[in-house]
Amino acid sequence: MDDWKRCLGVFAAAVLLLATPADARRVKRGGAKNPVRQAACVAECDTVRNLIYMIGDGMGLAHVTMLQIAEGYDNPVSFMRAENVALIKSYSRNNRVTDSAAAGTALATGHKTNNSMLGVLPDSTAVESMMAKAVRRGMATGLVVTCYLPHATPGAFYAHQVYRRTLEPIAEQLVESGVDVAFGGGKRYFTARRADGTTLVDRLRTKGYRVIDTLAAADTITSGKVIGLFASKHMPYAHKGRGDYLPRAVGKALEILSNDAAERDEGFMLVVEGSMIDYVSHRNDSEGILAEMRDFDRAVRVAMEYVDAHPGTLLVVTADHETGGLTLPSGNADFTKSESGVLYKYGSKSHTAVMVPVYLYGTGAERINGVMENSDLANRLMEILELE
Repeated sequence: MDDWKRCLGVFAAAVLLLATPADARRVKRGGAKNPVRQAACVAECDTVRNLIYMIGDGMGLAHVTMLQIAEGYDNPVSFMRAENVALIKSYSRNNRVTDSAAAGTALATGHKTNNSMLGVLPDSTAVESMMAKAVRRGMATGLVVTCYLPHATPGAFYAHQVYRRTLEPIAEQLVESGVDVAFGGGKRYFTARRADGTTLVDRLRTKGYRVIDTLAAADTITSGKVIGLFASKHMPYAHKGRGDYLPRAVGKALEILSNDAAERDEGFMLVVEGSMIDYVSHRNDSEGILAEMRDFDRAVRVAMEYVDAHPGTLLVVTADHETGGLTLPSGNADFTKSESGVLYKYGSKSHTAVMVPVYLYGTGAERINGVMENSDLANRLMEILELE
C-alpha cells in the first residue's frame, strides 16, 4: 500500500511539473486540496477567459418576478436558467441607500465609496477598475449601455471623479481608457468643441477608433476599436422607439471582442448595462419597467447563447441597487393592475436599501454564491480572472 501511495504521489508531482503556467492557474482556480485532485485538475478544470458582466440598473428581485409573471411561468425568462445565484448588499460607505456612482464603483473596483463619487475612495484616491486591469493585461474590453456613455455605472469602469456629474471629463477619460468597443448614447459630450477647437471624436479617430452613429454601421465591422454614439444623450426607452438595439449591440460587441481576443491570444471583458430600468422605476412606470426588463432579458439570452457556444466564458447578471420599492401583492382592488395582468405597488420613487440578486451562468458559475458585499463580487471576479 505504501508503494502504491508513493507511486501515485510521484505521478501527481510529475504532472504538476509538466504543467504550463496556464495549467498552474487552473490548478489554483480548481481549489482542490488533495494533490491527486490537483493533478487531475490540470487537465480537466476550465479556466475563465471571458467575462460578460451585465448590470440591470435599479433591477430588484421583484422586477425579475414581475417579468416572469407577465411572461407566464410556462415560459421561463433567461434569469431562470442561472446555474448559481447570490445576493449582494448595495449600501455605500456613507449611506444605507446607494446611488449608481458608489454602487458602480463597488461593482467595478472592489471598493465601496461615498455616494456621487466615481472610481475614487472617500478620500478622493483613485482606484483601478477591473476593466482597467483587463486593458493593462491585453484583454479585449467593451461597454454596451442604453444611457449615455459617461453615465455613472459605465463610468465607474474607466473614470475617476469625485463628482459623477462632471460629464465632459468623464467622457475624456473614456477616450483615454483603452476600451476597445463602446456602444451607447452621449454623443453631445464627444462632439462638443473644446478650447483647442477639436472634439473628443477627433481624438478617438486619431487613436484609431472607428466612430459610428448607427448600430447598422457596425454590420461590416468584425474587429478593432469602435465607438458607437447613437443618441445625443440617453437612448430612447424600450417602449418608445429603441427597438432591438440592446440585444443586437450585445451580439455585435461579443463578435468584435471575441475576434480581437483570439487575435491577441487573450480573453475579453464585456460590461453591459440595462440602464433605463432605473429611469422607469423612478417614475413607477410599470409599462416601462416591463418593456425594459423584456429588452434586458433578450440581451441576457444573447449572452447565454454565446456562453453555450464558448466554454471558458462566465456570465454574471446583477444590479447596482433596487429602484422603486416594487412589490407584487395579492389580488386586491386597492392595488393597480397593469396591462400585463400583474398586480403591483411601489414604496418609493427613489433607490432602496434592499439586497439585489446575482445570477451566474457558464464556466466558474459555481465559484460565487451566498450573501456578500457588492465590492466582494468585484473582488471575486478579479480573482477568477486573475486580474492584478
